[in-house]
Amino acid sequence: MGSVYARPETKRLIIDFRYQGVRCKETTSLPDTKTNRKKVEKLLQTIEAEITLGSFEYHKYFPNSNRAKLFASQALHESSGNFPTFRNFAEQWFGEMETQWRKSHSDTVRNTIDKYLIPNFGEKEVGHITKAEILSFRASLAKVTARNGKQLSPSRINHIMTPLRMILNEAANRFNFSSPYQGIKSLKVPRTDVEPFTLEEVRLILDNVRVDFKNYYTVRFFTGMRTAEIDGLQWDAVDFQQRQVLVRSTLVNGRIESTKTDGSFRAIDMSQLVYDALMSQREATDHNQFVFTTRAGTPLSHNNVTKRVWYPLLRYLGLRKRRAYQTRHTAATLWLASGESPEWIARQMGHATTEMLFRVYSRYVPNLTRQDGSAFERLLKQNFDVKTLEVSHDE
Repeated sequence: MGSVYARPETKRLIIDFRYQGVRCKETTSLPDTKTNRKKVEKLLQTIEAEITLGSFEYHKYFPNSNRAKLFASQALHESSGNFPTFRNFAEQWFGEMETQWRKSHSDTVRNTIDKYLIPNFGEKEVGHITKAEILSFRASLAKVTARNGKQLSPSRINHIMTPLRMILNEAANRFNFSSPYQGIKSLKVPRTDVEPFTLEEVRLILDNVRVDFKNYYTVRFFTGMRTAEIDGLQWDAVDFQQRQVLVRSTLVNGRIESTKTDGSFRAIDMSQLVYDALMSQREATDHNQFVFTTRAGTPLSHNNVTKRVWYPLLRYLGLRKRRAYQTRHTAATLWLASGESPEWIARQMGHATTEMLFRVYSRYVPNLTRQDGSAFERLLKQNFDVKTLEVSHDE
């Protein structure tokens, strides 16, 4: 069911409806008045009736619309049996999708299209790409060497294949052919490499890290914040009165963006260590926008910090080399080990449910808490006469 509403900026009426599975929004030249609304609503009813009868012709109502050109092009392809090239359709698809993505994600998809997809499928017609060609392309990705000298991981290959799947499925929907991607499953990805630090290792790191980064790593270890979240943390998101850190933005490629998901938008409760660290940090950078900055007052570059501070510190302490992201895993395991509610931990981490906690982290808890059945044994001793449960060997 379509709708009519006014564009906030211009107060001009917009017709919003669906045609051939595509959401179409067309701006009229009419200002938002009661009379004009009735007129446009009546027009919408006529359009939807024609769509139902199969007699709707887009260009007759919106001759100057880009959508009109698109649907006319589709009709031509369907009648002639020809299809647009992958390059042309991929560009059109990207232009339509880009507005709903974060800038960092848009850049990633753009890079994937330019570096991998167009060189392999660019001049092929979308309706003539075969399943065998897709599988052959994926197999070739497994032989590609990344900048670190290693071959592309299954996870990276899946991320490259995702835009290809979306483009081909959308083309199949628009030009009425069976998508060659049907039946192709993603590569199996090994479980996330979780290597949390022990409490003793955390203490060792915080006792020996550079003074100007002690607060930074204290907050990382005891809030579970992601790298982009802590690097993008601003002072207006630190609530000392409520003792909470509000995660509502991230720093990606030097740009401030919204959090990755709705669940990531959250409030993290400050422990005393975190509270003290942020109070200390306020004395150093409260005149800046960001909580943690370079000496010049600019946001931190995580690559630079990792190479110049994090990895040298681990080498100096004789600790196994691990990504700084393991500080997030450390926070999760320490919370679990201390007996905090899984629901509370999930909220602190930005997880929608507790499923990931039990799947990824719970195996570390017995080693940290010694809760290997002895807690249940104590419960029995407190509530039952253990002697009556023992088997007598005197009979």
